Amino acid sequence: MEREVNQINVIPLVDVMLVLLVIVLTTATFITTGQIPVNLAKASTASDRQDRPLIVTVTADGRVFVEERSINEEELDLVLASRPRHSPVLVRADKTTRLERFVGIVDRIRGLGFQQVSLEVTRT
Repeated sequence: MEREVNQINVIPLVDVMLVLLVIVLTTATFITTGQIPVNLAKASTASDRQDRPLIVTVTADGRVFVEERSINEEELDLVLASRPRHSPVLVRADKTTRLERFVGIVDRIRGLGFQQVSLEVTRT
């Protein structure tokens, strides 16, 4: 005795969709711009950059990161030495970073021959 199936069982479909939803929501929390927490300063004349610069981040406690990788100041020279001098460098500094620390990092970058050094801020 064979029965004719005239309905679709939606319970497995709902289960699969819920699992996919959990996977998407879980992975979405890891996708952010800027993994290093920095509270940027604000400026009314901030501009949007079109090219992809080398990103140097200085945190509030003075740590230095190049492209999301933590380095010390001596390694900064080694990391930047392999980069072309005409490439732009974007410095992201926390607004509570000591000015002396920020100026020291920018001076070190410019001392290596980079001329396009800029500071990232958020627009007010």
